[in-house]
Amino acid sequence: QVQLVESGGGLVQAGGSLRLSCAASGTIFNINPMGWYRQAPGKQRELVASITRGGNTNYAGSVKGRFTISRDNAKNTVYLQMNSLRPEDTAVYYCYAEQGMRSVPYWGQGTQVTVSS
Repeated sequence: QVQLVESGGGLVQAGGSLRLSCAASGTIFNINPMGWYRQAPGKQRELVASITRGGNTNYAGSVKGRFTISRDNAKNTVYLQMNSLRPEDTAVYYCYAEQGMRSVPYWGQGTQVTVSS
């Protein structure tokens, strides 16, 4: 089992920045990729960004150029630096990871990000 614990959410004004962190613990082996999804009220959960163990990244079009995902493999931690935040970025952000050859998915408990206009 893998446990994912997020931190760093909160309330920020439009144009501000936040940094999310997600640390993996437990039976950790071959965790790849790691990343972030978000879910706004009344909307489906959507991919925000992901990163492979080798550093290859993928971003949703709506966050490209504003958000940066990074990963510390030694600490089994993934980060999401969010700049130029907009009210439409308001959502619960979920860390996720896949493990092993079967890509077993794991999810964090979610952290609220609220951007005020």
